[in-house]
This record gives sequence, structure tokens and C-alpha cells, in this order.
Amino acid sequence: MAGAGCLPSLGWRVAIWWQVDNGPVWQSLIARAGLSEDADVADVVEAVRSMPYGRPVVRSAQGALAEWRGTCSTKHALLAAVLAEHWPDTEPRLVHRVYRCMPEDAGRRFGPVAAAAVPEEGLWDVHRYMTIELNGNRVVIDITFPSGPSWDGAGSMPVACGEGTDHAAGFDPDADKSALERAHCDSSVREPFISALGMPETTTGDSAGE
Repeated sequence: MAGAGCLPSLGWRVAIWWQVDNGPVWQSLIARAGLSEDADVADVVEAVRSMPYGRPVVRSAQGALAEWRGTCSTKHALLAAVLAEHWPDTEPRLVHRVYRCMPEDAGRRFGPVAAAAVPEEGLWDVHRYMTIELNGNRVVIDITFPSGPSWDGAGSMPVACGEGTDHAAGFDPDADKSALERAHCDSSVREPFISALGMPETTTGDSAGE
């Protein structure tokens, strides 16, 4: 585990299990996003970042690709799948950050609709982002919201949710994230917040998400 602004220990490794339905995703993504065959890593990061925020009916990388919408969980799973398939040297790794969101945080980051869904005492959430290997460094990638910052193709992006405690994902990232949610989150409070984040009135300068 690591605090905000720090990457998880590099001693752990995640196997390249990133396949959508055990099939390739590169061709499906470039067709869906309108990318050329010679698109680079930055092009793909930007394409998935521009995908609208919202839960797909099928909450998976496949669902995000098919419906062309996703949350922090599904968008980063999709991006990791493409990178691992087409650029395995980037060694994509998912990270889950447990953080607390107060009404004032939600108002500043997401706008009044999301803030109204946060109780006065705040709520706990689990946010997914990822890191990749680039020029000998681990670089943070967070493409949760299309309104968030673009990647410059070189440095780390800000983690959308702000400060928190990081947990490196293992061989089953979705199970890992679900376990963290059960341990830290009240679903009766968290679910309305996640729904509010997907509403058109929500503004997302900084960001978080399911």
C-alpha cells in the first residue's frame, strides 16, 4: 500500500490476463474508436479517455467497448487489455485507491448534483487507475472522465479521486476491488453517488468513479 502521490511497490507483478472474452481487443478498439493501424500508445489512451462516463450494462472491458461508455473500473480494464495485447512492454498494472469523499470535495470536483448525493459525514469509495512502464519509469494513467486532463504522452496524470490509500491489483482485479468495497464502503450510500457522477449535469474537473 502507498499513500497519495506514491506508486505501489514495484515488487509485485500482475500476469498478462488482459483479454476480453479471451479474444483480441486491438482490432475491435481501433474500429470502434476510428483509430488507424499505426496509432500509438498516446492515441489509444486518448481514445479511451474520450469514452463517455457511465456504467455499461455489462460491467466489463467488453461491455465498455461494446457500449462505448465506462467507469473507472471498465475503462481502465479496457485500456490495460489493449496495452497488454499490443504493447506488452508497457506492463499495464491496475491500482485501487480507497479514499473518502466529503460533500465539499464532491461539489468542487463534480458539481452540485454529485455533492447532493454525498451525506454530511462523507462516504468511502474505491477508485481504479493504472500505471504503465515508459522509458524506464512507472507512469500513472487515469482516464476515468472525458472531461479530465489529456495525457501528454510522457509524464504521470493526476489520480482522479485525490488522496487515499493504494492497493495493487492481483490476478483478479474485479474481485480485489469488490473485496475493498465490501471492507470500506456502504453500498446504500455509494450507489447513489456513482449514479450521480453519470448524470449530464455533473461537472468533472478532478474526477473519481466506480
